[in-house]
Amino acid sequence: MESRLHRLEAVQSMLLEIGQQSSSCTDIRQFLQAVHAALGRIMYAANFYVALSDAEGAANTVRFVYFVDEEDDPPDPLELVGLASADQSPTAWVILNKQQLVMTAAEHIARNQSNGDAFGVGTVAEHWMGCPLLDQNHQVLGAIVIQSYDKQHTFNEEDQALFALIANHVSSALQGLQSMDRLERAVRERTLRLEHEVAERRRAEGLQRALYEIASLSASASDTSALPERLHQIISGLIVAPNFLIALYHPDTQEISIPYFVDEKDHEAPVKRFQYGIGMSSYVLKHKQPQLLDTASYRALVASGQIAEPLGNENIASWMGAPMLLGDQAYGVIIVQSYDDSVWYTQADLDILAFMASHVAVALARLYADRAIRKAKASLEEQNAALNTALTQLQEAQSELVRQEKLASLGRLVAGVAHEINTPLGICVTATSHLVQELKLTREDLAEGRLDEDGLNGFFDVIDQSLRIMTTNTQRAAALVRSFKQVAVDQSSDNIRSFNLSKYIDEILLSLQPKLKGKPVKVEVDCPVDINLESFPGAVSQIVTNMVMNSLVHGFEEGKPGKISITGRLDGDHVVFNYSDDGVGMDKETLGQLFDPFFTTKRGSGGSGLGAHILFNLVTGALGGTVKVESSPGNGLHYQLRFPRDQRK
Repeated sequence: MESRLHRLEAVQSMLLEIGQQSSSCTDIRQFLQAVHAALGRIMYAANFYVALSDAEGAANTVRFVYFVDEEDDPPDPLELVGLASADQSPTAWVILNKQQLVMTAAEHIARNQSNGDAFGVGTVAEHWMGCPLLDQNHQVLGAIVIQSYDKQHTFNEEDQALFALIANHVSSALQGLQSMDRLERAVRERTLRLEHEVAERRRAEGLQRALYEIASLSASASDTSALPERLHQIISGLIVAPNFLIALYHPDTQEISIPYFVDEKDHEAPVKRFQYGIGMSSYVLKHKQPQLLDTASYRALVASGQIAEPLGNENIASWMGAPMLLGDQAYGVIIVQSYDDSVWYTQADLDILAFMASHVAVALARLYADRAIRKAKASLEEQNAALNTALTQLQEAQSELVRQEKLASLGRLVAGVAHEINTPLGICVTATSHLVQELKLTREDLAEGRLDEDGLNGFFDVIDQSLRIMTTNTQRAAALVRSFKQVAVDQSSDNIRSFNLSKYIDEILLSLQPKLKGKPVKVEVDCPVDINLESFPGAVSQIVTNMVMNSLVHGFEEGKPGKISITGRLDGDHVVFNYSDDGVGMDKETLGQLFDPFFTTKRGSGGSGLGAHILFNLVTGALGGTVKVESSPGNGLHYQLRFPRDQRK
């Protein structure tokens, strides 16, 4: 009984799906694919195809619009195939005779032997079943075929009857049933054939309306509280149900709750929540199938102990309960009972209640899923908010670190320049002190009359030498200060100004002289003197500084000689800037992380991991250009920068 009801529900569900697909699908192959998938849920359907006549009523050519087979390759669904005679092809036999054909492999071989020719093409199936597709005027639309190559999967008489029924409804759908009125008539017809006990058409129509209403409730209700009362009204329109109960099963606690209870004898449910194992609800859930009882059978179950601790009024005349099942998942039970001896429930009533209960299970599953999705969504939104906050904080921290790195770079430049200026200024101080002392001695000689021509000439030589020393060193200090002043101002400013690229590179390298001093690293610059830019000198200064410092820190081993090459060229309205060193280079993996923030191979040894990152951002951001980098172990590092010459355009 259970398997029959499950199959009945599956078939009913499939027929409903065919009707729904026929009204929503515009692609016939998509529709037939849905039919195939649904058919596979009620019988073996690994091999399935549909052949349709080229035109309505025509039977001379067909197209195999849908073809799935384990053994044979599918034909082109757009190709027109000439229809063979009835004794040459089983598909042609079905179409021409407008009858169902079922044959085993032995019967197929026997036909081949009797005809002398092959009966059809392709691999011989262990069991072959085909049905004609006929319109309402009994004109042939085509054929629908299912077959098995496995001896363990054959089609019994029930399968054959169901397949014929399905073929009939596929025929109806293929005629273009689009309106809701025609869909309801098709669903009603399927219901009448499958629900033999529901003989009256009015009840079948009510059943379909109830299904649509339940589906609508599951789609619109935000939680289960909206379902019970309306569900009672829907079922009351199909069967007499003055006494109605919904019990929900909670597998996590092994309890049953009563969210809805209407009874002529009792105003409230005897208990609102109880342990699974007692009461009629537990009995139905345990057996997982609908139950129909009268007074005698009910009391017999109680007396035998199959119903433990019956709850509620026991003076029933007729009683039925149906589990709300979806697969193996039990959601609860719907119970209807009568205290009136004139109201007796039948098997047809029980089938309706079971049918409704199965669809209520689907509705509950959807509601629970929606609730879980909303909960997950809320949790995800909270996590996203937290992540956004963390990302904002990280970006702010990163920006601050970049700013600090730029200031630190400028600070290191200040320290180096200050140290470098100290030497010429110290020499000037020494020369001045020496000149003051010589002046004092010369005045003393003059006062005492000891100053002769040789002494005076010697004093003039001292003055000349001291002035030359002071002039050379003050000019050197002035050049350092001028270079540092321009570079420092540019690095702390984001303004556009006009500057000559060659001269500006020289100024940058002069400001970096303290870092280069004492290292066996030679810097070569090849840049035409006529490249004038309208750009951001601060960005150019920071880029060159970071390149040189990265080479000194990462590219050259301590005490090892090396060479840095810098070239600049114009390419139309763009500048091509190349920078190379012949240092240790880096492998492919390290090169791939070069521009990542905070990545450094000198962690704890002077590397912040921001130099190349700042370089990349300045080239692609402020300068609006591109940067390419090449390197390999032992072959140094090469940058190629390309950016517009005029940033004002």
